[in-house]
Amino acid sequence: MHNCINGTKKYQSILDVRETEKAIKKIKDYFQINLAEELNLIRVTAPLLVKAGTGINDDLTGVEKPVSFQIKDMNHTRGEIVQSLAKWKRLTLAKLNIGHEEGIYTDMNAIRPDEKLDNLHSLYVDQWDWERVIIAPERNLEFLKKTIRRIYRAILKTEEFLAAGYPSLEPVLPREICFIHAQELADKFPDLSPEGREAAICRDVGAVFIIGIGAPLKNGLPHDKRAPDYDDWTTPTELGPGLNGDIIVWHQILERSLELSSMGIRVDPEALEKQLDMNGSQGRRELFFHQKLLKGELPLSIGGGIGQSRFCMFLLKKAHIGEVQASVWPDEVLEECRRQKIFLL
Repeated sequence: MHNCINGTKKYQSILDVRETEKAIKKIKDYFQINLAEELNLIRVTAPLLVKAGTGINDDLTGVEKPVSFQIKDMNHTRGEIVQSLAKWKRLTLAKLNIGHEEGIYTDMNAIRPDEKLDNLHSLYVDQWDWERVIIAPERNLEFLKKTIRRIYRAILKTEEFLAAGYPSLEPVLPREICFIHAQELADKFPDLSPEGREAAICRDVGAVFIIGIGAPLKNGLPHDKRAPDYDDWTTPTELGPGLNGDIIVWHQILERSLELSSMGIRVDPEALEKQLDMNGSQGRRELFFHQKLLKGELPLSIGGGIGQSRFCMFLLKKAHIGEVQASVWPDEVLEECRRQKIFLL
């Protein structure tokens, strides 16, 4: 667990637990309305579980194992708790016949049992998951940036809305989000790790979108890993490969970078084939989701997830994600939080 001491000043939550609970609801209600307006989205109902072996569940970086179980009344078919809804959303766009410049969003609740637990990471994940239909000419970096600016506008509106109700929660975000490619970032901070680079750029600019996460950089390593079958991280742009990335902000309480969103233009059949080969995941071609995509039965899309607890933690200036969500924690984390008078829900 990260130490919640900032310099010589001990952390103290601005809002008490009761006011925190009220503020969480205000943030979630207000932000999702603005996100839907910015991107022209309708709300849909999301699953907590999917059938195993279909390719619908998110493999994240490809090594995390989902919670799975046998369904007794379905001839012991295996079910899986979702890890995210990246691929399910694209199937839903087709199922609901969502048109160009329209999309969906949902409350995604997931369990990630392999997560390393700390101030920012929990076994329980809650996101606004969204997906929007695009056309081939929009599969470019400028369209990606335009979409990010719309999302960032909803983020800024929510920060201002919260500050109006709670003046002690002063806005800290810059008016514009900065864009930088992962390779540019590596060139700028060649002696730092990817996490160190994120902290360095975020400390300088306050809010940044790092482009091109998943593709190998000049050193042969990606900035961070990405699954091969949802974001397009290999299509060349004027900066380098990658039509995806992360929205990252500077968390002043923890004095570190905080990822709020992972998103991108999704793979088309050509990019999927290429990324499966690069990732050594050729066998996925035979799965239900991948077959539909390769046959051209799914729309082109852009989409991502925005962490609800992360966003609330940031806006409410909390030191631990457990202050804004209910989960389970190791005994040593519980003891450390008690010692620092941090109340976990």
